[in-house]
Amino acid sequence: MIKAFASRQFLVFLVTGGLAAAVNFGSRILYNRAMPFSAAIVCAYLTGMVTAFVLARLFVFRASSQSVHHAAGWFVLVNLLAVAQTWAVSMILLDWVLPWLGVTRHAREIAHGVGVVVPVFSSYLGHKHFTFR
Repeated sequence: MIKAFASRQFLVFLVTGGLAAAVNFGSRILYNRAMPFSAAIVCAYLTGMVTAFVLARLFVFRASSQSVHHAAGWFVLVNLLAVAQTWAVSMILLDWVLPWLGVTRHAREIAHGVGVVVPVFSSYLGHKHFTFR
């Protein structure tokens, strides 16, 4: 398993995923102007997910033999787990951990930033073995 994370493919996944995470993070701030934090996390994740699919298909898993339709289905399934991880971590940090630590400044940004990072490894493995195999 360590070999999977010590590859050029994983490095490109991190770069493209970082771009998608920036879209996710930035759009959450915009969505949060029109809806509650909890809903904004989910909407932003969907925006980032579309970005991630396009970038992963073009740059990370180019050798995939999966059809776009099949890959998109697996992509959604893998990301359902990831959005649950992102949402849970973000909400736990915002509602429990950061207040306990006395962090009030930029708490939403900190909570969401950590939440976005958490599913990186599980998402890579899911996309490598299911979405774009």
